[in-house]
Amino acid sequence: MAQKVAFIGLGVMGFPMAGHLQQQGFDVCVYNRTGAVAERWCSQYGGQAASTPKQAATGASLVFVCVGNDEDVRSVVYGETGALSAMQADSVLVDHTTASAELARELETRAQAQGVGFMDAPVSGGQAGAENGVLTVMLGGDKSLLEKVQPALSSYAKYVGWQGPAGSGQLAKMVNQICIAGVVQGLAEGMQFIEQAGLDPERVIQAISQGAAGSWQMNNRWQTMAAGHYEFGFAVDWMRKDLQLTLEEANRNGSRLPLTAMVDQFYGDVQAKGGGRWDTSSLLTRFIEPKH
Repeated sequence: MAQKVAFIGLGVMGFPMAGHLQQQGFDVCVYNRTGAVAERWCSQYGGQAASTPKQAATGASLVFVCVGNDEDVRSVVYGETGALSAMQADSVLVDHTTASAELARELETRAQAQGVGFMDAPVSGGQAGAENGVLTVMLGGDKSLLEKVQPALSSYAKYVGWQGPAGSGQLAKMVNQICIAGVVQGLAEGMQFIEQAGLDPERVIQAISQGAAGSWQMNNRWQTMAAGHYEFGFAVDWMRKDLQLTLEEANRNGSRLPLTAMVDQFYGDVQAKGGGRWDTSSLLTRFIEPKH
């Protein structure tokens, strides 16, 4: 019989991630706050839909969560209808939500109290990475759980890396967002400079992307930035949520993140322009208006 797993949260990331699990031979039961989305998932991939997180988790050896923030996670994990109330001993709860490290430690404590394993597992790679099954997963938790979750994670990840005890996956994701924030701001300033200097963006990017300035953001975003299109991708609202978590953690551990704090405020400028759902590359709109 196929291994039964549950997937809770079918947003732009969770929808294809759960689909990969089903396509790789797992018996997937999904839950989504908006039931119509779960029904659409079933019509596309098969599998089953549940009316509560508890129902989805019943009998599952692995329960995956991919929702919005700390409180969203608590709302689907705890309580009478929460996933944890139905999870059996030796099953594992895996949280793909980008959330706080504090929540990860809290979840591990609650899970362990009933013999359930827990791993925080934020991902990087965006919607395209989820759809193509090439995400990076940063894991925190008991390393011995890795062999239980690795086969399922490999359905939609090209790299799975254990980072340390519970919360370490979330901390690693914060490093990811720190680095991305600086790179995107630099790219936005470079694209502005290209326009002001009257250069051909394709020629410039073709040259500099082959050297030390090259990055994933440059390779995947310069064309849409040059065209002024931002109605896709990883939303500014989500990035600001992630950066707030990062800055709060930095205050706790004594890190100094002046560039990250500045770019966070720049994203606030984009939100004020009505660009909360634009891709993070929309930092360029602080200099050059988007072309709708």
